[in-house]
Formats: sequence, structure tokens, C-alpha cells
Amino acid sequence: MNILIWAIAIILLIYVVVVASSARLLIKPKRQQIWTNPRQDVGLDYEDVEFPAQDGVSIKGWFIPALQTPAATVIMVHGWPWNRIGTKANDLLGDLPGSKPINLLPFTKALHERNYNVLMFDLRNHGESDAKIPLTSGWLEKRDLLGAINYAKNRVEVDSNRIGTIGFSMGGNTVVFTLPHTTDIKAAVAVQPNTSAVFGQRYRADKFGPLDKLFGPAVEILYRLSGGPSTAFIQPAYEAAAARDIPVLYVQGTGDKWGSVDDVANMVASTPNAVEPLYPETDHRFGGYQYVVDYPDKVLTFFDRYLSK
Repeated sequence: MNILIWAIAIILLIYVVVVASSARLLIKPKRQQIWTNPRQDVGLDYEDVEFPAQDGVSIKGWFIPALQTPAATVIMVHGWPWNRIGTKANDLLGDLPGSKPINLLPFTKALHERNYNVLMFDLRNHGESDAKIPLTSGWLEKRDLLGAINYAKNRVEVDSNRIGTIGFSMGGNTVVFTLPHTTDIKAAVAVQPNTSAVFGQRYRADKFGPLDKLFGPAVEILYRLSGGPSTAFIQPAYEAAAARDIPVLYVQGTGDKWGSVDDVANMVASTPNAVEPLYPETDHRFGGYQYVVDYPDKVLTFFDRYLSK
């Protein structure tokens, strides 16, 4: 009997730990510290910058000037729970389990070499930016991107008529949620955005198999108690439908077990001016991000087309 009680206690403890850890990642993820910079990593000069989000949250980042200015500008939006550089994926308590390292700075250099200014920043609750919990998978984070746009277009190096943006994962969601709220974005790239409910279900199924349904409702309750919206409410495809004539390029890896090609295809279908999407063959969700870093030409060509004079 004692063995049975201990077994039940251990199972309950594991359940509580998994639910609490999952909820913490959704509500207030552990921050990844800035571990390098553009000069150290890829030899680019940069400026530390700080600006307010649309709702006043202090946002910190880097501005990397183009070779010749004024120039077109690309604003980069990282994923969850990364920072402006990407993710080291080496913290069992802070990272989404199963993550792989991603460094966005080589892509930044590719943009710079194409004569773009680059503004990269930490979303609220990430990196060095201020906190305002809970995380909302892009719904409220759009206020950070709107603040970044306002900051960028007031810099002398920036041609305010040629601003584009690229977002990865939750950053892709942020881009999509932002599109109906500004006319300043002239071209947008969303790399593996996702519908929160779809991502959550597929992630839990990948990690816990048939037991996944035991965790979802409890995590949702804790998230709602923190002030978060229902995850069913966070629907990028609904916002994409209001993106007007902004050209949008979607990228989604085919081997992504957490995100979904069908989910992104639904966003493509909902976006009035979506261009032909990219569906690279991958064997992991992070392969889709790495594809953009390793093979930037198609994204750069997209920006060249829509951000040229």
C-alpha cells in the first residue's frame, strides 16, 4: 500500500511540475540574457536603442545602419522564449523543451549587405525589455512592433516609406497581428506563425502522446487566472484578413511537429495580398527558422521587390 501511495504521489508531483512549468512559460518566460552582439558575432556596427511600445512598455534593442543611408529598413521580431539574437536553447528550466539553437545575426548581416537598416529588439517579457505579463502570443506584443515602427521612421537613416518586418514564431504572430493597425509596413514576412490552440495541442501531443489532454485544460486555467485571454481567442488568421494590400510572405517547414502547414496555409488563404508561400522540407520546427538564416535569398528578394525605390 505504501508503494502505491508513493507512486500516486510521484505521479501527481510530476503532473503539477509539468503544468506549472508550462504555465510559467506562457505567462512569464525565463529571460535569455544577451550573449553576444552584432560587432562581436558578425562584424557589424550597431547602436543600443530604447523606445516605448505603443502602450508605454520600455523596449530595448539594436539599430544596425545600412551601408548608405537613408535606406529601406527591416524590423526583426524574435520568437518565444528567445531574445533579439535568437535562442541558445541550453536552459532546461527556461527554454521550451525540444528547442534547438537559432542565431539570427547572420541573417541580419545578409540584410545589411543588401543595404538595409536593421532594427532588432526584445519583445516585452524577453531579453532586456520591460515586463508586462502575461505573454499573449503576438496579440498584445503587436504594441511593441508598433512602437518599433514609430521609432524607426523618425530616424534620419530610415526612409520611412520603405519599412518592412520579419517575425519568427511568436514574432511571426506579432507581425500578422500588427498588419491591420498600421500603413507604415510595406512588406512583411511571417516565419512559422501559429494559432496558439493548434500549437499547444500539437506540442503536447509530441511530448506526451495520448496523455496530452491531461495537461492542456490545467495550463489554460492557470494562464487565464494570470489575466491571459483564452488561447482560442488568439487567431492570427482573423487578423490576417484585415491586412489590406500589404504583401506578406509566409514560411513554414514541412517537418514541423508543433506548428502546422495547414494552419499557415489557412493564414495564407486569409491574407488579401499573400505572395506564394515557402514550404521548405525540414525535420524539426527549428529547421524552418534555420532555413531562412541559411538560405536568405528568397526572403531578401521579396524585400527587394517591395521595398525598392
